Amino acid sequence: MPQTISRDQVLAFYHAYSQRDLAAVETFLHEDVRWTVNGPVDVLAYCGERRNRGDVMRMLRQVVPQMFRHRQFDIDKILIDDNSVAVLARLSGVKHDGRAICFRLSHFVEFRDGRIVTLTSIIDSFNAVEQITGQTIDLGATPTLVPDNDLVSV
Repeated sequence: MPQTISRDQVLAFYHAYSQRDLAAVETFLHEDVRWTVNGPVDVLAYCGERRNRGDVMRMLRQVVPQMFRHRQFDIDKILIDDNSVAVLARLSGVKHDGRAICFRLSHFVEFRDGRIVTLTSIIDSFNAVEQITGQTIDLGATPTLVPDNDLVSV
């Protein structure tokens, strides 16, 4: 029977992650970890999928520091079910140009043998892109509403 992950283990991981204690973060990662951050890879270089501990650690050591001078996680909610964890949080930080950023995210984490084997992050990517780039995204014209008596076939 798999070992249930404890709240203390989850909090220890997020403390290390938030404090950028990368040596400690690495001890939490399974060798075959799959780390996915959903978002526009072309704009947010830390988005995309990494498929092993080495790739995740390279991203944390090289990509994230290029984007943020400082960053931290503030956890709002944690739900633990055996070896699965859901986290609702806010990422806040400071870019190298001094701009502060803050956006919501959710993590869905699975543990095996006490280590993270999958981490899927769903970020408010629209908000994150606007804050990180400092550009407002123009969505164009407001769509025209279809009158109630019109039929639309799909």
